[in-house]
Amino acid sequence: MGINLSKGQKVDLTKGNPGLKNIMVGLGWDVNAFDSGVDFDLDAAAFMLGADGKCPTEKEFVFYGNLKHTSGSVNHMGDNLTGEGDGDDEQIQIDLSKIPANIEKIAFTVTIYDADKRKQNFGQVSNAFIRIFDETTNAELIRYDLGEDFSIETAVVVGELYRNNGEWKFNAIGSGFQGGLAALCGHFGIDAA
Repeated sequence: MGINLSKGQKVDLTKGNPGLKNIMVGLGWDVNAFDSGVDFDLDAAAFMLGADGKCPTEKEFVFYGNLKHTSGSVNHMGDNLTGEGDGDDEQIQIDLSKIPANIEKIAFTVTIYDADKRKQNFGQVSNAFIRIFDETTNAELIRYDLGEDFSIETAVVVGELYRNNGEWKFNAIGSGFQGGLAALCGHFGIDAA
């Protein structure tokens, strides 16, 4: 049974799991019943960040338009356009042994596609979560349920993997942004255009 995290909590990932190499990051959500009648398309992404907290190049932004990092360390398993069904809606596969040395953190985000046009925000989304499991054993290592803290935000930094003294840790962030994917890209040093 994995560790359930609360916002701001940090936990060791590799220290207590020596030999951990292949992990899967699962992100999931439900859309509230009183929504706008337009489909919600939520998108998970991974921003691979250097010591300055920015992506070194656009290649370090892994999302539905760039599914694999050139190192093979981060692979997005594909875009789910509706979020229907139980369990993970989107998954990002991580090979810890292949993450380039210049990458200090990987931030995991969820954004609402076309949020402004569809008049949608995270206040209309419930049961959002991120979980990390060992791909080899399928054992869930950690889980963070975001709760209902959002209203007008259209993008959320859910959590991040980060290096600490040669080990990988996870930080449950749950920080909302207005301005969707473009705002996140700007925050992480990517030109959204």
